Amino acid sequence: MEDILIVDGYNIINSWPELVVLRNDSYAHARDKLLEILQGYQGLASVKVIVVYDAHLVKGGLQRQENIGGVQVIFSGEGETADMIIERLADQLTSRFDVAVATSDWAEQQLVIQRGATRLSARELLENVNKYKINSRKYYRGNTINSQTLDARIEAKVRDTLEKWRRKR
Repeated sequence: MEDILIVDGYNIINSWPELVVLRNDSYAHARDKLLEILQGYQGLASVKVIVVYDAHLVKGGLQRQENIGGVQVIFSGEGETADMIIERLADQLTSRFDVAVATSDWAEQQLVIQRGATRLSARELLENVNKYKINSRKYYRGNTINSQTLDARIEAKVRDTLEKWRRKR
């Protein structure tokens, strides 16, 4: 089974300190930063991420979806909340996938649990994101050559052959 993470976008933006600062300047910047973070997390955690945003107060707004860097982004339409979309997605996906919903909205957490999904608070999601970042840094540091010079990276036999060729010039 593939894992799917559904994220209540504005709930997370309003919960993570880094995003709150950006939100105070511009919701667009906060959404972009959240998307950047979740794109990295999706790759590191091998999970499909869906971010849902409220746009139900936008007059005449239609629900729209787009795929940005592998992350599915959904804006609700007029009269439909992000919570409604999240609940519908949980209903549709839990029979085929392991689904987690990231939100700190207690009522929403209870509803998605009833639909068979697991819940992550905003704090828990942030901890998971940071854990994956730390683990990936450790992995890549342990699997890279510390020296950046070509001389240090090649075998002595090859280095000697290249040096002989250089001296023949």
